[in-house]
Amino acid sequence: MRAAVFHSDANSPGQWLTLEELPRPVPRPGEVLLKVLACGVCRTDLHIVERDLRPLNQQIIPGHQIVGEVMEGATDELPPGTRVGVSWIGGTDGDCWFCRHGMENLCDRPVFTGYTVDGGYAEFATARADFVHPLPYDAEPSRIAPLLCAGIIGFRSLRVAGVELGERVGLFGFGSSASLAIRVLQHWDCDVYVVTRGEAHRAAARRLGATWVGDEGTRPPVALDRAITFAPSGKVVVSALSSLRKGGVVAINAIHLDQVPAFDYDKLLWGERQIRSVANMTRQDARDFLALAEEINFEPQVSLFPLERANEAVAAVKHETEQGPAVIVP
Repeated sequence: MRAAVFHSDANSPGQWLTLEELPRPVPRPGEVLLKVLACGVCRTDLHIVERDLRPLNQQIIPGHQIVGEVMEGATDELPPGTRVGVSWIGGTDGDCWFCRHGMENLCDRPVFTGYTVDGGYAEFATARADFVHPLPYDAEPSRIAPLLCAGIIGFRSLRVAGVELGERVGLFGFGSSASLAIRVLQHWDCDVYVVTRGEAHRAAARRLGATWVGDEGTRPPVALDRAITFAPSGKVVVSALSSLRKGGVVAINAIHLDQVPAFDYDKLLWGERQIRSVANMTRQDARDFLALAEEINFEPQVSLFPLERANEAVAAVKHETEQGPAVIVP
């Protein structure tokens, strides 16, 4: 098979991945072999290839927003030809305290697709059968792929923030995940206030029907009930916190974050305001979000790249040059 491979000992800025011919993977017991139909490009992939996240393998095939078709290792629940999704959490131990208490997203010994095990920047991939998600509707694979991390983690962020129907919610940063979360918020009759740098992102937020849109130097015109930060910037966390009403919540949707600047407790955090981090997602999050995506007929606009242009796809995420999430189609 062909695959776009990241070598941790290579150092070619902008040319993070090399297109290689590799043996087709063989599924182990409990795994399925998937023909990859599409794989979304996530900002976490960028953190991996730019080493913001410590390399765990000398080489790895990135990609954790996989839409695939079951080829081998089929089960009664997953017959051959079943279309499934694979996300960032590729497996958990099932035994630790967190797994036993319904918090598998915090598992002590997780497997991460495209980070600890090979992912979907390839023509074929393997995955644990109990961590693939049968897809509930027959949308174009390239339009489902971004839902499998950016969509699910955005949905979990809304849950962690405690969003309720009809609230005023701020989205700080407006990349792939935020552009999907806004659809959920609108379905919940929420007013959405977007703060983001870059006119292209502000235009996208307006086009998607945000209640109000401002640049990174402005504050929403009302006090927010909830806020979610999508930019990997501690400064943005403080900006979101300063926009909350008393009792409001900021949820940080970032796997990597630079330092949070000092801020005044009595002005910003006092009044039972809260800051919460969002870590991964659970399989139940995936099931709930995919069912909701089917209900609202969720098919986001995407930008497509063939496998041989995988570096360009990652660069598009880095430089935010495309309209809609970047998706690799082998």
